[in-house]
Amino acid sequence: MNKYIIKLSKTLPVFLLIFLAGCSCLTSTYKPEKDALRFPRETHLRNIKQLTFGGNNAEAYWSFDNKQLIFQSDWNKINSQGCDQIFIMNADGSKLKDGEQYRLVSTGKGRTTCSYFLKGDKKIIYASTHEESEKCPESPMFVEGKYVWPIYSSYDIYIADPDGSNIQKLIGGEGYDAEATVSPDGKYIVFTSTRSGDLELWRYEISTGDILQLTDKLGYDGGAFFSNDSKKIVWRASRPQGKAAEEYKALLAKGLVEPTALNIFVADIDGKNVKQVTNLPGANWAPFFHPSDKKILFCSNHHSLDKGGRLFDIFMVDIDGKNIEQITHSGTFDAFPMFSFDGKKLAFASNRQANGKPTRATNIFVADWIDNPTEADKNFGKSN
Repeated sequence: MNKYIIKLSKTLPVFLLIFLAGCSCLTSTYKPEKDALRFPRETHLRNIKQLTFGGNNAEAYWSFDNKQLIFQSDWNKINSQGCDQIFIMNADGSKLKDGEQYRLVSTGKGRTTCSYFLKGDKKIIYASTHEESEKCPESPMFVEGKYVWPIYSSYDIYIADPDGSNIQKLIGGEGYDAEATVSPDGKYIVFTSTRSGDLELWRYEISTGDILQLTDKLGYDGGAFFSNDSKKIVWRASRPQGKAAEEYKALLAKGLVEPTALNIFVADIDGKNVKQVTNLPGANWAPFFHPSDKKILFCSNHHSLDKGGRLFDIFMVDIDGKNIEQITHSGTFDAFPMFSFDGKKLAFASNRQANGKPTRATNIFVADWIDNPTEADKNFGKSN
């Protein structure tokens, strides 16, 4: 019990003392001078903690008990294989029960992406190419002068125990199957597939294995997540027209996609009532629902197109597309925001460093989420 509570103990009733003893406002005080990874104007983020320290680490998603993160990494300190593999770590930066800091939970073969915990945290899912080849597939970054993402037809979605054992194929077949995430109620998985000939969203019912196609418009529909009440989905999509549509189809035939013109969409979980949330230039992607389900966080470079579009930040917008607010201001790449299931923490990927110097390493960070910034948050960095 701190000194303040001891001083009050002579005058306050016992029940109030118990309340105060557990009140964070008395037992812990925010110290902005120690928040070295927070930048001015980042009013919604506090106590930013770095969890990885090299290579490319991304798409860190929470366990349902908010204690762990599952993520993909090519960091050579933990992954000598050469391309992304799936790992689990504790969200507070502590070591796992076996003493490891990071645990490999994929096969260590092929290339993997887009992992997620299933409800109850007793199973994990991720996409992998390991059945076709143990080697890393080729990963071109530029084709005919265009920045592209490869869409490997060898990707299938697998399910395993949290330690990586008992792996089984869950969703497969001809073409690309990846980008799977799980509904908070544990009933569904949404994923992206080329099984219809285009990159579309599909829904897999966990109890029955039934599959439902959710989108059918030309363009790349992917990176979908469920709302906290499991009633809606949010995703990013391209909607090419005219010459752009022909170029899109030509690239897709080669197993490639150009992710430079994307916007955010929402719909009911059966694919009905589709609404476009953003109508911004550039690439607007990596969306995730705010705990209220009334707002969406997403990554965008729309604000930096006049400087080449290389700067990506996290933004927040109302679900009706109004009131866009920039969340990150590190001056580097910030993306892949994901709230913990209790809404208290935000995990994200960033190139930020405390010294502000540029780096090509993309690391995983966790921050306290401040929904209603105080004056201290608004003035962060102005006097410290």
